[in-house]
Amino acid sequence: MTDVEMAQGHAAPGKVVYTAKTHTTGGRENGVARSSDGRLDVKLSVPGSARIGTNPEQLLAAGWSACFESAIGVAARTRKIVLPADLAIDAEVDLHLADGSYCLSARLTVSLPGVARGVAQALVDEAHRICPCSKATRGNIDVAISLV
Repeated sequence: MTDVEMAQGHAAPGKVVYTAKTHTTGGRENGVARSSDGRLDVKLSVPGSARIGTNPEQLLAAGWSACFESAIGVAARTRKIVLPADLAIDAEVDLHLADGSYCLSARLTVSLPGVARGVAQALVDEAHRICPCSKATRGNIDVAISLV
């Protein structure tokens, strides 16, 4: 077990299938983040800033919604359900400041056109159970997931 795993009280389960590696300098004020494979190369800025760049909340929203859509796909394949080509997820990640401390909350709005409401809800529920990003945030931030 690594020191981090010991501090958290658990070891990461299973075989590592991928490791994302990034190098970030400058933080959200005037930063740059680059992945080791060169596929990600973004400027960072404070939310609402006039500076060109994204921010960690936007990156989390994009990554989580992509991960969640893939989890819906896994749930659908298990049930032999064909997903609509126009499946979409709108993700919102809020940065809060209260009593001098920052925290996050999130909303995922899922659109599964043409899928019966009960079936769609079952897929969304299963996706939230198995999505690695949902697992990482579960119990740590307020999350609302809705089906439209």
